[in-house]
Amino acid sequence: MRGAAYKAFGAAIKDDFDFEPFWGNTLFKQGTELVAMQRGNLEMCNLAPADISKQIPAWSLMTSAYLFRDADHVKKTFKSDVGKEFIKLARDQLGIEVLMPVYFGARHVNLKPDKVIKGPSDLSGIKLRMPPGEFWQFLGESIGASPTPVAYAEVYTSLQTGTIDGQDNPLVASKLMKFDEVTSQFVLTGHVMGYDVMCISTKVWDAMPADQQAKFRAAAEKAIDDCTAKTIAQETAAVEAFKAEGKKVYVPDLNAFRAFAQKKYLDKYGNDWPKGALEKINAIA
Repeated sequence: MRGAAYKAFGAAIKDDFDFEPFWGNTLFKQGTELVAMQRGNLEMCNLAPADISKQIPAWSLMTSAYLFRDADHVKKTFKSDVGKEFIKLARDQLGIEVLMPVYFGARHVNLKPDKVIKGPSDLSGIKLRMPPGEFWQFLGESIGASPTPVAYAEVYTSLQTGTIDGQDNPLVASKLMKFDEVTSQFVLTGHVMGYDVMCISTKVWDAMPADQQAKFRAAAEKAIDDCTAKTIAQETAAVEAFKAEGKKVYVPDLNAFRAFAQKKYLDKYGNDWPKGALEKINAIA
């Protein structure tokens, strides 16, 4: 879906720019794109916000659980004053212009046990597969589960054999990987709104006249908005498909999860975050 969005974006700017995309990490490996931009070897990329947080600790807020309520909240945050503060941090410290968040789906808990999950305490003792790495393991803890690192390709078998009790992924990915075949329920926790950021080197951006920047940004927003709408439609279709299969699909107490997770993150990372930023993002309607 993101690939289609960038193709649409490229088509929209073709009269003014030469847009040469490289798909599937064929130019640079995932996780190395930011350094490539800083070295002048890459002009534009679809960047994971976690990569920014490795160089700017304040950006860890933008990757934390239950920061965003939905895709619209993500977009509004980046357009807000507090969002612009984070964009300025990236510009000033990294030499990149963050143009747009690129939503690709909310992460939800998917379990094999038939246990009703109302709040984080109900996930206590649940072996929840999370990707390897400190960031992901802490994310699992922040929603009350016992995180277990398992490679993505091994999740289906691990669920089947009971090595893990559940996994978390965007619904469309869970459907694609057929995790519904070996689980009983989807708990719509929405603990992370998955997004990347479309960004461009400030050297390239600043060389554009204002009218070109405006056209560039407008084309980006149109392509990403269309992508977001299609992604949300796919998420809705996945929910209906799971229900049709007889799976339990329900929304837990999101306020309880949000309060639990935000306290966990504040305790661990709060000193790195700009004062009041979390509260400002929470208040965006």
